[in-house]
Amino acid sequence: MPEGVEIEFYRRAAESAVGRTIESVDTPDAWFLKEGATPEAVTAACVGQVIVAARRRGKLLILDLDSGERLGLRFGMTGRLVVDGTAAIAYLEYTTKRSDPKWIRFGLVFNDGGYLVINDPRRLGGVILDPNEDGLGQDVFDVDPATFRSRVLVGDVAVKARLLDQRRIAGVGNLICDETLWRAGIDPARSAGSLSEDEGSKLFETLREVLADFLSDGGSHTGRLHSARVRGGRCPLDGEPLMRREIGGRTTYWCVRHQR
Repeated sequence: MPEGVEIEFYRRAAESAVGRTIESVDTPDAWFLKEGATPEAVTAACVGQVIVAARRRGKLLILDLDSGERLGLRFGMTGRLVVDGTAAIAYLEYTTKRSDPKWIRFGLVFNDGGYLVINDPRRLGGVILDPNEDGLGQDVFDVDPATFRSRVLVGDVAVKARLLDQRRIAGVGNLICDETLWRAGIDPARSAGSLSEDEGSKLFETLREVLADFLSDGGSHTGRLHSARVRGGRCPLDGEPLMRREIGGRTTYWCVRHQR
């Protein structure tokens, strides 16, 4: 968290910044600037510029400036976007519900008096000048069935690891992934290339369904499996004790009865 769903909420909130001129840049935490960016460089790139677009590429929010510069905003597990005093999403699973001004890591102040800030208690996000978008796969909301099959459903790597690989498709996080595989009835440890054509089609359609549900319901924490993703949890579908292990570098929950 935040996953692609949360970044879509952030993108929608950032739309209100489009057309506004950046008057100043606030960098109270220089460590939050990544990939060689400095407070001086970010200030020089942004001040006096108009935001012309707010885009999402997986878990990356991109603000395009009229100079051609791009500002990439990452949110880690605990970062929230706040625009003109309103948080883009009310709840994140792995952080506090509090909002403390000392957690503001980066901000843009507009010439109309409004502002955009990142509030991140654990400092797991970051700000990048001209981020490398080429290293990311097609955005999960835009991916088509053929691209999904060619990029994800190949090789001997676990299908969960493939789904989490942002170079393949961008925006699937741990909660989206576990929910999708659980609904589709697919074992997360199965090799991605072992899925039949029907299974691959079902996985793709289920992913689309999960994204739509999470957007409608308010975030990646709203899945049917979510409350059972604890030690000793049982499958909400059939009551079977859930298995728990690390797959693709992330803690994974699944049901051995119906996920094959």
